[in-house]
Amino acid sequence: MAQVESLGIKTLEAVHWYVHDLRRSRKFYTESMDFAEIGRSSPELTKAGRQESLVFKAQDIVLIVSTPRGEGGRAWRYLQKHPDGVGTLVFEVEDIERTFKLLEQREATFITDIQRFTDERGGRLATFSITTPFGDTTFRFVQRDGYRALFPGMEMYDVPKGGKNRFGFGRIDHITSNFQTMKPMILWMEQVMGFERFWRIEFHTEDVAKNGDHGSGLRSVVLWDPKSGVKFANNEPWRPFFKTSQINIFVEDHRGDGVQHLALTVDDIVSSVRGLRQSAGIEFMPTPGTYYDALPQRIEKLGIKKIDEDIDVLRDLQILVDGAEEHSYMLQIFMKDAAALYKDKAAGPFFYEIIQRKGDKGFGGGNFRALFESIERAQKMEGRV
Repeated sequence: MAQVESLGIKTLEAVHWYVHDLRRSRKFYTESMDFAEIGRSSPELTKAGRQESLVFKAQDIVLIVSTPRGEGGRAWRYLQKHPDGVGTLVFEVEDIERTFKLLEQREATFITDIQRFTDERGGRLATFSITTPFGDTTFRFVQRDGYRALFPGMEMYDVPKGGKNRFGFGRIDHITSNFQTMKPMILWMEQVMGFERFWRIEFHTEDVAKNGDHGSGLRSVVLWDPKSGVKFANNEPWRPFFKTSQINIFVEDHRGDGVQHLALTVDDIVSSVRGLRQSAGIEFMPTPGTYYDALPQRIEKLGIKKIDEDIDVLRDLQILVDGAEEHSYMLQIFMKDAAALYKDKAAGPFFYEIIQRKGDKGFGGGNFRALFESIERAQKMEGRV
């Protein structure tokens, strides 16, 4: 298809969560993940929006987390339908008028027109929101000119509280979402958002376990905005065994399509994962020893040839490796989902990925299978399959 004009996205500025237990989230981000708490909703905003919000930050990663305070607010409405989850993605843009005009021409569905605000220092903020095919996740666009707060009514602390980012988180590498059928979303992302196709894979775990009675398959398409580098990885179930596909189970557990995980970058995944395991007590999805038994041959077969890390260390920490070119690869690992971490189904099936890129820009096709098999094992142990 013909290239669609860019919306002028600069970055994914923030991710807005809706949760049942705000104090639990504060403990997780500031103590386990070592994020700093940088702001909160004012009493006036909390009352007007009927939700209380906290803001957490690690380098370029900004997370807004809100919980209902009374009925009728956005967080309350979201949590009537879903467990904890991502309700809004916030994009900073170069020119809000131009972005609005392009989306209007492409027949986006607007929640608000452009709203404008000025703070006490003369900083200006312009923002609007649209609906999306990502379940109940909306997109917000902002243009800021010296406006300090994330949005009106947010009180940003002069001195951040909590963590110091000792695990070295950098930015959001990509957003992954699950759909029962993703074609409408792909067309919308291409024709309305102007994103382009970046990567694709499809496989089924039954491929290596022929004639089984269950299995988990997916078709995955990655879309990106070349100007900003923002990437969305998107999955749908792939036959056979649609109902037992972990993509479908996510959609059922989440009670609708939505964001499955965020991938957070680090500069040294070995030290980050070691610290998260030892000092923070974070649990990760398990990888069988056979993966590491075959890893030397796999590295050779993929064309990576050589990695800098000791395979025994990767085995001990259960970090995955993938790539496609000589000495160009990526390392990644996936946390257990929130429901498993908190031992609470209301926390939802969302999880975090930790990723270190060493030249490779792909999405680890081989690791997709390893992840799927790991999720499949966990779901069987929990009686969800």
